[in-house]
Amino acid sequence: MKLAFIIDPIHQLNPCHDTSVALMEAAQILGHEVWVTQANQLTVVAGKAWAVLERVELVPIKEVDGHWVAADPWYEIRDSVFNCLETMDAVFMRTDPPVTTSYLYATYILDYIDQNKTLVINSPRGIRNANEKMYALQFTEAIPETIVTAHKQVIREFVEKKGKTVLKPLGQKAGEGILILELGDRNFNSIIELSTHQGRIPVMVQNFIPEAKDGDKRIILLNGEAIGAVNRLAGSGEFRNNMATGGTVAKTEITPKEYEICAQIAPTLSKDGLIFVGIDVIGGYLTEVNVTSPTGIREIDLLEETRLGDRVIQWVEQALINKNQK
Repeated sequence: MKLAFIIDPIHQLNPCHDTSVALMEAAQILGHEVWVTQANQLTVVAGKAWAVLERVELVPIKEVDGHWVAADPWYEIRDSVFNCLETMDAVFMRTDPPVTTSYLYATYILDYIDQNKTLVINSPRGIRNANEKMYALQFTEAIPETIVTAHKQVIREFVEKKGKTVLKPLGQKAGEGILILELGDRNFNSIIELSTHQGRIPVMVQNFIPEAKDGDKRIILLNGEAIGAVNRLAGSGEFRNNMATGGTVAKTEITPKEYEICAQIAPTLSKDGLIFVGIDVIGGYLTEVNVTSPTGIREIDLLEETRLGDRVIQWVEQALINKNQK
């Protein structure tokens, strides 16, 4: 197979952490060609999506004393071509959020790939429809009490009712802009004004989950099936459990309740073409559904001695076989 990965500039990626690199490495080990491009290299020509594609060869990372270690250099660019993306067997959209205007335009270009010829993971339409905070709201039985608003008084009334809440910007990533809201905070009004851009942009406010002190579990789903999980723990002086904010990771298991959440959301993910997804669960509550470039594979593989990248690529292999048999 020929697989294209739409990623951030490859020299900026951390091969010991980045899930995109794990997927590319797995594809290469399984005998497939790996090509990379960036969102700003996408083009529509004669009604088809094209891109500047670079053929890449990777040096797989190794586990040494409980840590991943990468070669230097860990990749080499072989060829560069301007080609129609339908010459690829599959295209992975793996550009990191936030979902800006340029990000949305890239998904519009990807709409011009005939998915009867080339599999696109995740569906560009699904990515557009699945804001990673808002998407969870449709699963009301699985989420904590939540409001989304730009109205200061609505936020104040919710905080009065709940006592302690968490405010989340709708368009950020990696824990950016997440704040604790309590009525006794003298900065309460300023926090809301800054976060909502003076009442112009809505934010999410959720009931605070005390179990957050025990970690924020990332569960990886492949075609609606949970295939692995890792627990993320806050760093010193932090309440956010994101790795990007200095958090650490720990081995974990998926609980029966978490499997129920996965089963609940799986049909909707399938309908929206969201094949490779990472959900966040705190204290048995679904808090986010990550569809743009969900991460966690490297951490899970290290802790569990698995190769989840292989499972993803093998799923793609079988999906293409099934498609070609129709």
